[in-house]
Amino acid sequence: MTTHARTSSTTRTPVQQAALLVGAVFLLVGILGFIPGITTDYDTMKFASHDSGAQLLGIFQVSILHNLVHLAFGVAGVAMARTASGARTYLLAGGAVYLLLWLYGLFVGHDSAANFVPLDTADNRLHFVLGIGMICLGALLTRPRTTAVPR
Repeated sequence: MTTHARTSSTTRTPVQQAALLVGAVFLLVGILGFIPGITTDYDTMKFASHDSGAQLLGIFQVSILHNLVHLAFGVAGVAMARTASGARTYLLAGGAVYLLLWLYGLFVGHDSAANFVPLDTADNRLHFVLGIGMICLGALLTRPRTTAVPR
């Protein structure tokens, strides 16, 4: 009988664990966005329009495109979590994308035709928190560790 010990090459670093968790949450959110009941006013969901009346958990305005973006972002997170550098890139770049999306939501009117994602106030707040959170995770979980030098 042989046993297989888990080697350090299969152990995930903290940044990989964070990217995997963030990616999994995005996958879950993308799936939930397509489930009536969890997404209220499901029958009013549009492909890509500020007119989409569907709301995930009754709070966050969603559309088919919005849900597909969440799914793609989740797949990217899970895939990039395979390496520490990929995980760091995912968190930092993804955080930057979400901060840009937050700015976009601030400057594009909710009823504007340019608001094709769609975005509302709750989405804007969430995008800001996601952006800051992802950047902090990517930066803090990969910073060099310092050790005290004995005197």
